[in-house]
Amino acid sequence: MWWVVGVVTVVVLVSTYLTWTASRVDRLHARAAAAAKALDAHLLRRAAAAAVFAEEHSTVELYAAARIALDAAPEERGAAENDLTRQLRAVPLDGEAEALVAVSRRLAVARQVHTDLVRDALSLRRRRVVRLLRMTRRHPEPEYFDIDDPILAPSVVTPASPVT
Repeated sequence: MWWVVGVVTVVVLVSTYLTWTASRVDRLHARAAAAAKALDAHLLRRAAAAAVFAEEHSTVELYAAARIALDAAPEERGAAENDLTRQLRAVPLDGEAEALVAVSRRLAVARQVHTDLVRDALSLRRRRVVRLLRMTRRHPEPEYFDIDDPILAPSVVTPASPVT
């Protein structure tokens, strides 16, 4: 009689663990997909802000890089964003570029969140139970979006010190 209670207890514990793991897989993949969409939105905002800044300051190379980043296909997106980051670093950012600097900082945070969630999802996918029971078959494998660090620092102009 006691062995029946023991078997039922083990079955309940194993099924609870498997249900919890499956729901964790679903939640983590949903969060990674949402982070990818948020990252994409922040990339578009930065490209749009860079295009506006380039139009206001007549910077042709920056405007071209921003337009390419806005119009890039998904497989070309990383190269276009890296080019935009290089162009932004080459342009001296004055006090009028506060919006562009703020957008770049938010982009850096979105990229970090996305990277963390992709790392966690890929780690969970490598677990033996998850692979054995194919719990990830409904979810595409999340991918990293590897770009240069998008944080910009505004140029600091210091007044000339008097020579004595």
